[in-house]
Amino acid sequence: MTRLKILHTNDIHSQFDNYKKIVSLIRKHRDENTIVLDGGDFADFKSIELQGTRGIAALELLEAGGYDAITIGNNEMFNGVDTLEHMASNSSIPFISNNLVKKDLTAIKGVCKSTILEKNGLRLLITGSSPDMGVFNEGLGLYMSDYTVAIKEEIQRNKGKYDVCILLSHVGTFADEPLANEIEEIDIIISAHDHKLFTEAKLINNTIMNSAGNYGEYLGIVEIEVTRGKVDLIHSQTISTKEIQEDPQVISVLKVNKTKAVNVLSRPLYTLENPLWHDVVEENPISNLIADGLKDMLKADIGLINSGICNAGIFHEMSRKKLIEICPSPLNPTLFEIQGKHIQEALQSSLDAQVCLAEGRGPGFRGRFVGRLHVSGLKIEHDGKHIKTIYLKEIPMEDEKWYLVASSDYLQRGSGYPSLAINQNETYWAEEIKDIIQIYGEKPEFIKSAYQNRWMEVAKIRG
Repeated sequence: MTRLKILHTNDIHSQFDNYKKIVSLIRKHRDENTIVLDGGDFADFKSIELQGTRGIAALELLEAGGYDAITIGNNEMFNGVDTLEHMASNSSIPFISNNLVKKDLTAIKGVCKSTILEKNGLRLLITGSSPDMGVFNEGLGLYMSDYTVAIKEEIQRNKGKYDVCILLSHVGTFADEPLANEIEEIDIIISAHDHKLFTEAKLINNTIMNSAGNYGEYLGIVEIEVTRGKVDLIHSQTISTKEIQEDPQVISVLKVNKTKAVNVLSRPLYTLENPLWHDVVEENPISNLIADGLKDMLKADIGLINSGICNAGIFHEMSRKKLIEICPSPLNPTLFEIQGKHIQEALQSSLDAQVCLAEGRGPGFRGRFVGRLHVSGLKIEHDGKHIKTIYLKEIPMEDEKWYLVASSDYLQRGSGYPSLAINQNETYWAEEIKDIIQIYGEKPEFIKSAYQNRWMEVAKIRG
């Protein structure tokens, strides 16, 4: 009989204040039978420390926690395949994904399909699966194969080489329960991606399954006994980090990497000729600049963005640090076709301050408010409450006509403005909206255009 203790986390999303406490808990509960695993989305590039070190800070933090392996979640992918490859190839901790390759089907340097750890004479096969990002795969430079097939292939490839099979799944609990029923060789699933918190592990078709919520608020524990090939669950729980003291080593790693990152990211890219101020409700130049940049980059009829994408303006020098601070959402430029009536419905809603000040919830959105819609290529006549006419190149917009719109994936999904979800033929770019600000903030003609209002009150025009 051999005992094994698994300490595990998932979906920390660079919430490093909680991670400081996680590591304190790991140190408290670790013994000679322990391995430490992460189910992915540890590295969220909203973090200054990660942006300024190309993810190397995440590796140092994982090493401080004594992790043995991590699987690749969608947030490890969001900074592009080059950054992921840089992280994985420089990591002493295995970066695992059995179904993730480059879009040309070549391997990602440093990423392994599985690894075998030995602990107290037990051979542990650890494999992991990443979530299919669908239409975003191309822009990120990635390709995802079927995770069920990939898991079976890894189990078959390692047949006879292991005693316990552990799956780090960043696909979600909705997929993990069927996997437990279908693939009997899986002994343990550490589940992630959909942020589920289990108070204790579930047993599904003799497969042990646990998930520790998100944001580093809990540490998961699974303890097993292995007797003549049979794996038995003897204890499991998820422990809150709320009242736990912070680990001094993690504090030090974060401090050092923040200093490095700030020095790198604070370097001025260029000086702004005019300030790009911001407002959630009122028309403002930084939101107009984004709309203009989207329309130009994506070669669309119309540029469209919500002012909530930013939480402040830029007044003197452009730097990557400032861009991350004011535009933290990792949202992508998106091109789609939509009928005029659905654009008009969204723009009409945008006249309502309560709509603009609603909470900007939605995948990938890291701001607070939805914000007012800003446009490029359009002129909108209104009386303060109702839109009178919308012009595109001096021609009134037609309800049934289809228009090519450049926007963000947030708006394309209908977040904040539901009518915008009624679209077709969407295409996503690998850049982020903050990159639009950086690129077009250096172009004098676009800065000048950003100060030209597109929303015009009828009384002011004609009175």
